[in-house]
This record gives sequence, C-alpha cells and structure tokens, in this order.
Amino acid sequence: MSDYGGSDAGGGAADDWDDQPVEDYDEPLEFDLDPAAGGLRSDVVALEDQNALDGLPAPAPSAKGGPGPIPKDKRLTTPYMTKYEKARILGTRALQISMNAPVMVDLHGESDPLQIAMKELREQKVPLMVRRYMPDGSWEDWSVEELILPE
Repeated sequence: MSDYGGSDAGGGAADDWDDQPVEDYDEPLEFDLDPAAGGLRSDVVALEDQNALDGLPAPAPSAKGGPGPIPKDKRLTTPYMTKYEKARILGTRALQISMNAPVMVDLHGESDPLQIAMKELREQKVPLMVRRYMPDGSWEDWSVEELILPE
C-alpha cells in the first residue's frame, strides 16, 4: 500500500503524463503579416532604433561624437599588467599558437602552446594589445611590450 491510499499497481497521478496531446513541432510557423504595411506588422522597430537588451529606444548620440580611444600621452591607468590580463593574453596566444600562428621566439624543442606563449610573454614578444575600458565608455590600448609583467 502506498502513502496516498492506493495500491502499488498504478492508478496514481503519475500515470497521467502520457495522456497529454502530442504537439507537432515540425509544423511551419505562422507569421502575423500586415499586407498594408508590405510584410510584417508595422509595430516592429528597426534594430538600430532600439536597445538590443531591453527593447527601449536607443539613446541619441552625443554632440561630441561619443567616447573613443584615449591617446597614449593622456592615459589614466597604471602600466602594470594585471593577473587577469596576463591569463587572458596567455590563453589567447596559446590558442593562436595551437592553430599554427607564427611563433615569435626560438622554440628549442618546445611543443606545448601554453609554454611557448609564456616564453613569448617573458621576452615581451607577444603581438597582442590590451584594451582597458573606462567607466565613461572610452578605452586605452596598451601593447604587451609597454606593460610591466606581474611576478
């Protein structure tokens, strides 16, 4: 006897799962067309006119042209490479090396892409840039050669 007062031979609520109607997922989708608008409904807004995340209208561009790159002589951030930047650079460069990108250092029998990337970083011969974004939307570009490596 089960806890629900019935017998163990079935007849419980769990046996009703297969009584649901089967939906045909291969049916073609029907679109709500408005022939007067020449196609889709007229309430659809172009993607450039709305914010992709929340569907609200996109903000108007600022008069000065918006944020952009910060020149090298006006950089605000420290020249020290963070451990997160180091990890990203090593991973990106190791992936490139594993996909047969040219290597910038002598291999000396080394075949592991991560070890090769670490050797390139030690010798500061990584052909990548670090982009640091500021809160106002502008950014600074640093080459790996300009950054001081963490220990």
